[in-house]
Amino acid sequence: MTEPSTHSIWLRPERAGRGPTPTFDRDRIAAAGIALADADGLPAVTMRAVAVALGAGPASLYRYVATRDELLELMIDQVIGEISYDALGSGHWLDDLLALARQSRSVYLAHPWLLDATAARTPMGPHAVTCLEHALAALADVDVSPRTKLEAIAILNAVVSTLTRAEVIQRLAGQTIPQRQQAQAEYLTQIAMAGHHPHLATALIGQPPEAEDSSESLLDRILTRVLTGLLQPDDIGAASVRGRAEAVPPAASPGSTATS
Repeated sequence: MTEPSTHSIWLRPERAGRGPTPTFDRDRIAAAGIALADADGLPAVTMRAVAVALGAGPASLYRYVATRDELLELMIDQVIGEISYDALGSGHWLDDLLALARQSRSVYLAHPWLLDATAARTPMGPHAVTCLEHALAALADVDVSPRTKLEAIAILNAVVSTLTRAEVIQRLAGQTIPQRQQAQAEYLTQIAMAGHHPHLATALIGQPPEAEDSSESLLDRILTRVLTGLLQPDDIGAASVRGRAEAVPPAASPGSTATS
């Protein structure tokens, strides 16, 4: 028996140049896995279950995917392909990234298993690379380093995933995120009023009530704050760091005494 290839599935041809015509293809296999995951969650996706859904024997799938992880890679990339880029090209990087974030949220909501499938792996299939290219295109004129851009995109993805996971959990519990936030605020306000948490009290007491956020407006608001902070021009960011460092007094040497 030959050892499974250590190369990424994306570096291997879908089919050999010679031999009989394949019974299946990657798209069909991925679609079968997606249907199972959409119906019964990620644990329902096994090589055997996908083979049964395709009317084939489990061993036949190994001609196309070497492991279940590779099957998940195909599934992840196929649903990422559902992202639309029609709303991009606004001419403003933040508007474009927010539009991309909303599209990502929509895909997560349509396929909640994607939250778990991408928790421990970074999607790098063709559709994921296309998504990354669009995000970088939105940032093309932003005066920051390529590393900063990639970090900002990674943080965007993490925020979208975190907020959408909370949204999915609350939906399953029959509650919206704003409803959960209101319940938490009421509890924290009572705790703060007891007088043992003065900083919490300062943060909560006397604040005007905010209009209820929709899940999408909450995403926009948080991402706007995060991204505008992360994507400051490099010279401004560096100056800010230097300013904070210079504002910190040098530590006294052991045994020295501070003088006025």
